[in-house]
Amino acid sequence: MNCSMTLSRMRTGYAIACACAALLLAFAKDAGARTLAEVKSLGAISLCANRDALPYASNNPDTPGFQIEIGRAIAEGLGVPLNIEWILPRRRANVVNCDMLLDNINDPEVNEGRMRLSRPYQKSGLALGLRQDAEEISDFRQLKKGQKVGVMVSSYAAMVLNKAGKTTSPYAFQTDMVEDLQKGELYGAAVSVATLSYYMRQHPDSGLRLVNAFDGEPQLTWEVAVGLRKSDAALVGAVNEILEKLIADGTLTRIYARYGVAHRVP
Repeated sequence: MNCSMTLSRMRTGYAIACACAALLLAFAKDAGARTLAEVKSLGAISLCANRDALPYASNNPDTPGFQIEIGRAIAEGLGVPLNIEWILPRRRANVVNCDMLLDNINDPEVNEGRMRLSRPYQKSGLALGLRQDAEEISDFRQLKKGQKVGVMVSSYAAMVLNKAGKTTSPYAFQTDMVEDLQKGELYGAAVSVATLSYYMRQHPDSGLRLVNAFDGEPQLTWEVAVGLRKSDAALVGAVNEILEKLIADGTLTRIYARYGVAHRVP
């Protein structure tokens, strides 16, 4: 599902959990999210998340996902508990009434009138997954003709790789792409950093490698921030202070590491 009206939808096609939540929130502009004073008065802050979208989020208490863990850390910094509002694609958007959305692409123009953004806290985007016998490369331009790379169908990654004369194979689902990469049916795969990192953690014997091969392509790498719906500057400022501390003391690094994801500070 394309979940944005701009070129950002191609960048976020790989981050299904946060993109779908962003769509629902975009249509819930009239729902009443809270200011810092209201959060303190209520005694809780709420987070929108997908209950089945690891490594982003899950309703499994043993593996809640990094969005849930970061949300809890923010709530703790505010001195209130975290309430989770599970978002499902079929749910009516006008009943969504949460305060926070994590992994929101740091684009104030796109989010104007919908939510305020915190400081960016993670550099995300696409990675190039390589099979076990692949050559060492650092940039997708080093791929040789005939080295087949899986891409999401009609994605910006497909356009970039095809324009560069690389050999691509279209997929509808990232999971199928990564499985074929492990089987050796693909030489590489253009896949979200979080998805590939988590797969490699779950399958340590896969032999797959992750290369940040798209860092030079601005539409394939992006920074993410906390989206605060219809909030005020006071809440944004408080969340920014908390994020600064979570970055400085290594909390974010440790949270991401539990899911095999590297924390890349913007």
